Amino acid sequence: MLHFTNARLIDPKALSDAPGSLTVAGGLIVALNGEAPEGAHVIDCGGKCLAPGIIDWGVKVGEPGERHRESFRSAGLAAAAGGVTTLIARPDTSPAIDTPEVLEFVTRRAAEAAPVRIRHMAALTKGREGREMTEIGFLRDVGAVAFTDGDHVVADTRVLARALTYARSLGALVVGHPQDPGLSHGTSATTGKFASLRGLPAAPALAERIGLDRDLGLVELTGVRYHADQITTARALPALERAKANGLDVTAGVSIHHLTLNEFDVGDYRTFFKLSPPLRSEDDRQAVVAAVADGLIDVICSMHTPQDEESKRLPFEEAAAGAVALETLLPAAMRLYHAGALSLPQLWRALALNPARRLGLPQGRLAAGAPADLVLFDPDAPFLLDRAKLYSKSKNTPFDGQRMEGRVRATFVAGRQVHGESL
Repeated sequence: MLHFTNARLIDPKALSDAPGSLTVAGGLIVALNGEAPEGAHVIDCGGKCLAPGIIDWGVKVGEPGERHRESFRSAGLAAAAGGVTTLIARPDTSPAIDTPEVLEFVTRRAAEAAPVRIRHMAALTKGREGREMTEIGFLRDVGAVAFTDGDHVVADTRVLARALTYARSLGALVVGHPQDPGLSHGTSATTGKFASLRGLPAAPALAERIGLDRDLGLVELTGVRYHADQITTARALPALERAKANGLDVTAGVSIHHLTLNEFDVGDYRTFFKLSPPLRSEDDRQAVVAAVADGLIDVICSMHTPQDEESKRLPFEEAAAGAVALETLLPAAMRLYHAGALSLPQLWRALALNPARRLGLPQGRLAAGAPADLVLFDPDAPFLLDRAKLYSKSKNTPFDGQRMEGRVRATFVAGRQVHGESL
């Protein structure tokens, strides 16, 4: 039994940020703002923030096939260090997670190796090739929480419509990657003056809206539960708003990189800033930050994508896209808090509560009976990020060498401390 006292409780459901205490027993939260039970181990939080553990939706782990980039153990340690207590893994592995056998294997490996909870999404089509849908029903039975082909957009609209219809019949959640593949294929930047000056192959921001419009049309046709993994442009927001106003079962996410960085951060072809979709204009960044504040965009995620040095130390056009972010998600989010763009409860609504609600998980809230997955952190603690000290096997972070604020002091999963000094 644990009793956290002198804490600053961040409650994303009540959107409150207030002093209080919290009691944990049997892996569950059993009371808030009560007295310490007899025999409980008392933890003085020293006025630091205590919040639900982050649920990071869209993490790439390299097992199977790319274990040299990230293993379940290294991803789990990185997650715990970043205050992430549940990570939702993507199916873009080698082979893809497209059969019950592969899903069972990765589920077992994750449970053995990682100190945090790991749930898996499964591929929507076999091999993520966009030609034939997977056995969605069997994969759901084995534990898939959602279905996606990741950044492989299903270009054949008829195949996608059939898959969405089948998913709807089973109540399955489908995660889309809103991009028009014809416009965005082979590009590495967003169309504009900066890309032109740098000579980078670019796709217009409108490619995202075109892809989203198509997906939302199919959602209206089929009635499927749908989540857009990343909405990063102002041009896509009106379509998302209309879909929600019309009663479609639609949610959307955005990566922390698109909330805190813009296209100018690429500078002189810095490949650690090459992402998919590419970084956008400052106007787009401000628009999506406002959309998170308003609740139009529901989820903030890391979109953790480990790449080895060989795939990043290349000319910008040839370099692999993606960045690691399990350990930088929380301090990067603190930039939004310190800038006054989002409060801590608003941030945790998007980092924990909304992902839990959408995926049907019991975590993500401070309430009696909820799992005691918690993060204790200091939002003001400054530090200089050294990528060599990250737990991730890959070190491709755009924040290397930058001054950041926000330190995780301890992380708890089911009431058991999995990171931090002994309290």
